[in-house]
Amino acid sequence: MVEVLPPLPLLLRRRAQLGSLLLRDGLITPEQLELALAEKETGDRRLGEILVANDFASGAEVARALAEQHELEFVDLARAEIDPQAVALLPEKLARRYDALPVRFLSEEVILVAVADPTDILASDDLRLALGVQIRLAVASGPDLARALGRVYRTSVDVEALEHSAAVGDAGQMEDIRDSAAASSAPAIKLANSIIARAIDEGASDIHFEPQADGMVVRARIDGVMRRIADVPKTLQPAVTSRLKIMGELDIADRRSPQDGRVSIRFGGSPMDLRIAVLPTTHGEQIVLRILHRASGRLDLTELGMSPAALATFERAIRQPFGAVIACGPTGSGKTTTLYAALDALNDDERVLTTIEDPVEYQIPGVNQIEVSSRAGMSFARGLRTILRSDPDVLLVGEVRDEETARIAIQAAMTGHLVLTSLHTHNAASSIARLKDMAVEPGLLATSLNCIVAQRLARRLCLECREPYEPDETDLPDLGGSLDAPVYQARGCVDCAGTGYAGRVALYEVMPIHGRLRRLIEASTEEIFAAAVEAGMTTLREDGIRLVRAGISSLDEIRRVTGDRLI
Repeated sequence: MVEVLPPLPLLLRRRAQLGSLLLRDGLITPEQLELALAEKETGDRRLGEILVANDFASGAEVARALAEQHELEFVDLARAEIDPQAVALLPEKLARRYDALPVRFLSEEVILVAVADPTDILASDDLRLALGVQIRLAVASGPDLARALGRVYRTSVDVEALEHSAAVGDAGQMEDIRDSAAASSAPAIKLANSIIARAIDEGASDIHFEPQADGMVVRARIDGVMRRIADVPKTLQPAVTSRLKIMGELDIADRRSPQDGRVSIRFGGSPMDLRIAVLPTTHGEQIVLRILHRASGRLDLTELGMSPAALATFERAIRQPFGAVIACGPTGSGKTTTLYAALDALNDDERVLTTIEDPVEYQIPGVNQIEVSSRAGMSFARGLRTILRSDPDVLLVGEVRDEETARIAIQAAMTGHLVLTSLHTHNAASSIARLKDMAVEPGLLATSLNCIVAQRLARRLCLECREPYEPDETDLPDLGGSLDAPVYQARGCVDCAGTGYAGRVALYEVMPIHGRLRRLIEASTEEIFAAAVEAGMTTLREDGIRLVRAGISSLDEIRRVTGDRLI
C-alpha cells in the first residue's frame, strides 16, 4: 500500500508553526529557522531536534512551544514532583521505548504522562494500554526527560531475565552454591556488575549488600548519605554473594567467618579499587564494597576549599623542614585528598618524597609510593622502618593505626623528616589524646607536631533547585547574627534525585601547634580546644556556617555533619 502524504505546502505550514512560535517569542532568528528547515528537508530529524542540536534554542524552549502548539501542558521535569505510584505502573523498558514518564495522578482513572514527542499517536495508544488507565499527555524537554528516566528507575535492577535463567537450573543449587563455576554463572555476574556500575555512576563511595528475610537490599552511600539503589531477589542472593566473594578472592565455602578482600576494576576507562568486607548476619552474609578511585593529576591546595586564613596556616605548617602534619576525621571525610594536595605542593626536584599507603589512591609523578601488603608481610610499621633508612625528606603515612606506627612516625617527625599522616578522631584537639592513648610520649608530641587539621564533608546544595528562605529567630544565632545575603535551603529536583544536594564540600578546622598549645599537650582535650579557639582557630561548625552564608550548603546539612558537640 502506497502511503499518501499531504501536499508539500501543508507540511511546510506544520513545520513553520513551531518555528513561528519560537520566532514570536524572540527565541530564534528567521535565519536560524531557515537553516533548520533546510536541514529538515535533507534528513529525518524533527524541527525541534534540529534547533536544539544546533544550539538555536534550548530543549525547554522547544518543549514549551510544542506544548503550546498542541494545546498541552508543559512539565518542567527538573522541578516537578514525580509520584512513585504513577511511575510504578509503567515498566522501565516501556518508558524508555516510548520516551515517556508518568508524572502524577490527575484522578483515580487519569495519569499525566510527560513525553518528548506529542505527535506520536501510536505510542500514546500503547501507553494507555500499558498503564491500564486514561492518560493526559504533557510535553517535557527531551534532555530533562532522559535524566528523569535515569533517576526514577535507578532503584530497579532488571532481574526478570536473570531470575528466569536461575529458575531453569537446579533450584537446590541456587540456594546453596559452593563452587566457583556456579557462582560465576552469567546471571550472578550480570546482576553484580549492573549494581556496581549503577552505584559508581551515581557517585557512591560505598555499596552495602544487606540480606533480609525476603531478599537482599542494596544501598549506596552517595554524598555521604545512604540511599537504596536496588533489591536482589532471594533466589539470586547466594549467587550474587558468592560472585562478590570470588571477585575479592575470598573463600565462598566459609559462611561463618568475617573476611576481607580487594579487587581492581576499570569503570569508564578509569581504574579503581573495591575493598570487600564480608560479615555473617542472621539472614546471610552482608557484603560492603568500598570504592576507591585511583585519581591522577595535580591536586592544588587552593581547590580544597579552605578559607584564606586556614589555607595560609596549613601552608606554613607543611613548609616546615620537619615535624608532623596530621589530618583527622572519620572514614570518607577527605583526609587523603588533603594530604595529597600538600604532598603535591612539596613535590620538586630538591626533595625526596615517599609514601606508604593502603592502598595507593593517587598517582603522582616524582613520588615514591609503596603499598601495604599483608600477604607480602609489608605492614605500615615494617615499611616505615625501611623507608627511614632510604633518606626521605617528606614522608606520607596513609594512616596511623597502631602504637608502633604512631611511635615511628612521630619519632621520624622529630628527627628531621616532614611527616604527613591521618588519624581517625572527631576533631583536632582530640587527636592529641588519641596519640597519647597510642603510648606516644607527650614530650615527643610537644616537639614534633606542626599542625592538626580536622575535616568533614558536607553536601553541596543543588544549584538547580536551591531556594532562599528567611531564617527564624532560632536559626540566627547559629548563622552568626544578622545576614547581608540570602541563605538557601534544599528543595529537590530531578537533577539531584529529589535530595536537594549535588556533590560535597569540605569543612576544615586547622589547629597549628605552637606557643601555649605546646605547653598544653598534657592537658585535657577541653583545655586544648579552648586554647586553640582563643588563639583564633575556626571550628568545624564555624567553617560550615561560612559555607551556609555563601550559599554553598544549608544550615540543616551543617548541623547534620557537625552535630551539637564542639569537642
